[in-house]
Amino acid sequence: MSKDSLRRKTRADKPEWEGGLQYHIELKPGDIPPYILLPGDPARIDIISAVWDSAEEVSFHRQYRTIRGKYKGVDIAAMSTGIGGPAVEIAMIELINIGVHTFIRVGSTGVIRADIKPGDLIISTAAVRFEGASRAYAPIEYPAVASLDVTLALIEAAESLGYRYHVGITASTDSFYVGQERPVVNNYL
Repeated sequence: MSKDSLRRKTRADKPEWEGGLQYHIELKPGDIPPYILLPGDPARIDIISAVWDSAEEVSFHRQYRTIRGKYKGVDIAAMSTGIGGPAVEIAMIELINIGVHTFIRVGSTGVIRADIKPGDLIISTAAVRFEGASRAYAPIEYPAVASLDVTLALIEAAESLGYRYHVGITASTDSFYVGQERPVVNNYL
């Protein structure tokens, strides 16, 4: 059944098309495996899939470009989310709706520690929530803690591959410039 034939009905309180096709990401249950990497930029999808054994694009709607494939015999997927918490929230909710349960955000980040160098890996154990999207789900004082199993697997992978990495609590913010202490016009902070 084509995606066009599934785009018949949706409701404001449950924005998905017939057959479970998700409104924004244009995926339905069974389209991708339950493990996914989430870069922001759609161009990073090609970089990620270049090291996979096989890969195919299954959807590209708005900023949500999705591929599925195999890496060392394991089914995996990657989807670009665009920039910011609201765009990631849309992606994650719709991915959960189709059966995805393990999410790994990959991409760039800002740092405030001088010992962390460009190219180092950052493995978050938790995040301080200086943004708005997560407040719709839990009060600000509720901790955003990463899965211990996934965190330990990421540490093990970084060590076995010989990557320089750092583990700790990170922060998320809605502001790319001033909110991350990057001076803007006239050195304003």
